[in-house]
Amino acid sequence: MNSGRFNRTAGNLPTLDRFLTYRLHMLHKLSDRASHELYLAESGLGLGEARCLAAVGSFDALSVNRLAFEANLDKGQASRAAQSLVDQGLISKSPSENDARSVDLKLTEAGRQRWTQVMDLINRRNHEIFGCLSLEERRLLGDLFDRLIDHARGLNQPEA
Repeated sequence: MNSGRFNRTAGNLPTLDRFLTYRLHMLHKLSDRASHELYLAESGLGLGEARCLAAVGSFDALSVNRLAFEANLDKGQASRAAQSLVDQGLISKSPSENDARSVDLKLTEAGRQRWTQVMDLINRRNHEIFGCLSLEERRLLGDLFDRLIDHARGLNQPEA
């Protein structure tokens, strides 16, 4: 639905609020704001910390660079969130077995318990956000997102 906020067009282009990238960004902003409030209220973790905890718990061990990628944060955000989680005793840092310049991040026992709580919150948020879609629509949307992500990754690959 066009909100009417934008009414100028350039030639035959749609208004700004009709572009997919604009709508994805809007959904992202609305979703992140509500998720941050929920995670903080129910787990004591901000959005970045919750994403990092979820990512660390989903893999055996992660470097900070890999954590940033998996949590969809920049390296500085991931590093700060990881350090906060270390300070809270939820993850541990140890020298990487594969790279002497890096550290491996892993869940502690307390982190595993909080990870389960955070994953339940993430699952609940997904149901809240996508609950207006039928199961078939959610599957289709998931498949479409997978295709778009793969395509975008291909567009961002440097040429040989």
